Amino acid sequence: MSGYVSGPRFLIADDHAIFAEVLRGYLEKTYTVVGVVSDGPAMVSEAIRLQPDLIVVDVGMPLLNGLDAAWRIRKQAPNIKFIFGHLARHPRQAYGKPYLTPKLRAEDWVATKVRARQYSKEMTPRQKGIVQLLAEGRPNKEIADILALSEKTVEFHKRHIKEAFNLHSNADVVLFALKQGLISMKL
Repeated sequence: MSGYVSGPRFLIADDHAIFAEVLRGYLEKTYTVVGVVSDGPAMVSEAIRLQPDLIVVDVGMPLLNGLDAAWRIRKQAPNIKFIFGHLARHPRQAYGKPYLTPKLRAEDWVATKVRARQYSKEMTPRQKGIVQLLAEGRPNKEIADILALSEKTVEFHKRHIKEAFNLHSNADVVLFALKQGLISMKL
């Protein structure tokens, strides 16, 4: 890059290489991007080494999910800020084109909170386990193997949980799991 760019210094942490490079190109028009990493452990080591102001984090990264990686960083570098997201594939899109979940409107957040309060005490231990594993970014097949279920059973529970708690995206599942205490932001 030529010339001095002011503003925050970014680190991009996403295992989708094409998305990460597109985001890098977009951000570098205005900001400094100090690096791009593709897994949780690399995010932790590069964040400590490079000391960016802000990290754009994919919550579903391999080896160490983005949330846990962020909390490890937070313990060593409390001034670093984070933007969490998750690149997903929409089942109705042909050829597996990626999309980003649209920003929720305020009324959607209210509806989600009301529905979550209504159903929060009714989630079974099996559903809690599935939500935890989904929030960790694990695919249905892996969840099925871990819980000794069929993939169809996992998909049934996933669909029911998303419907019951008004969860529209993987990011919603992660936030829900955090609020329910099913995943930890600690080491």
